Amino acid sequence: MNSSQIKHYDYIFTGTGLTSLMTVYKMILSKKFSDKSILLLDQDLKKTNDRTWCFWDKNESIWDSVISKKWDLALFANQNFQRDLALKPYRYNQIKSLDFYNFVLDEISRHQNIIFLNEKVTDINELETHVFVGTEQSRFTCNYLLNSIYTKAFAENQTKYPVLHQHFVGWFVKTETEIFNSEKVTFMDFSVEQKGNTRFMYVLPFSKTGALVEYTLFSENLLPKEEYEREIAIYLKQLGTERYEIIEKEQGNIPMTCYPFWNKNTKRVLNIGTAGGWTKASTGYTFKNSDKKSSQLLQFLNPTEQNLSMTAFHKKNKFWFYDLLLLDILHHHNELGASIFSSLFKKGNPELIFKFLDEETSLIEDLQVILKCPKIPFIKALFRVIFN
Repeated sequence: MNSSQIKHYDYIFTGTGLTSLMTVYKMILSKKFSDKSILLLDQDLKKTNDRTWCFWDKNESIWDSVISKKWDLALFANQNFQRDLALKPYRYNQIKSLDFYNFVLDEISRHQNIIFLNEKVTDINELETHVFVGTEQSRFTCNYLLNSIYTKAFAENQTKYPVLHQHFVGWFVKTETEIFNSEKVTFMDFSVEQKGNTRFMYVLPFSKTGALVEYTLFSENLLPKEEYEREIAIYLKQLGTERYEIIEKEQGNIPMTCYPFWNKNTKRVLNIGTAGGWTKASTGYTFKNSDKKSSQLLQFLNPTEQNLSMTAFHKKNKFWFYDLLLLDILHHHNELGASIFSSLFKKGNPELIFKFLDEETSLIEDLQVILKCPKIPFIKALFRVIFN
């Protein structure tokens, strides 16, 4: 294939998950990129409901039309106590991935400067004046490449930064009896047996007889699928039912690490989403962080700038360090997760906790949250991190 046959684009997105689609949608809304050619490449057509995203927010957003459920109340529990959390001024929101994909891809289809191709990326090669991208079928070049294809070896083939996983299996169930409170999400229920790990139940109720019930761990090693499902069945029995229909299942594995993926960014290639370290390392929450980061990226991608370097995008902050301390604790003592989160939520102000997790607190507010945690594990982690 000669160079005249290779199609050139201003921007290429390799991988079209949450972050890529968020960014392209905001590029459309901004109207600053209407004269720029944009290519999206993914081996997945995004035609299935492959995950559920949740996030808390105070205000309306551009995603409101695809929010399928909102909650004003949440439950936090462990073996010793339960606490109902009034979330206001926040609301806890749920988005089904297929609704999001359809919403964004429908808008993309209306713009002739944006092309989506169902092709698997096989090669990325940065040159001085452009980036070469190969797929199993085609060859392309671009001025700038935004990559969201996650390479787990980057984080897992090193030992400086702990790598945990938020791994889970969930059942969408319909029960014969009314056992759910449809107005209250179960945010974390640590009353389940911990077995030396950080394990909890997460429940998103849609009605009195319907909910997504997930068994979730923050730990290094995954479990056999039967173990997750056995724990879900035990939990449903404790809630009061053994008679239910499993409508749908989902499972996931989100990396939790402070590994500096942004060090892989170059002049013309920017790693975004989980591949760029955009997932909140201490919680695994992806949607809100991606929403914020994609807006920052849009400000950064000045379409009139000729000498843009993607290495200048990322800015490390104090919250990265806080997350590193927590992950260090859970790496060395995974069984401490329940006590740490319980200390936060037992008497803490929910609004302040969510503000902290959104990385919007002042230093004084940080201390109000952090000082509620067990102090000795964090002091030990601090010394380990400093001397590492």
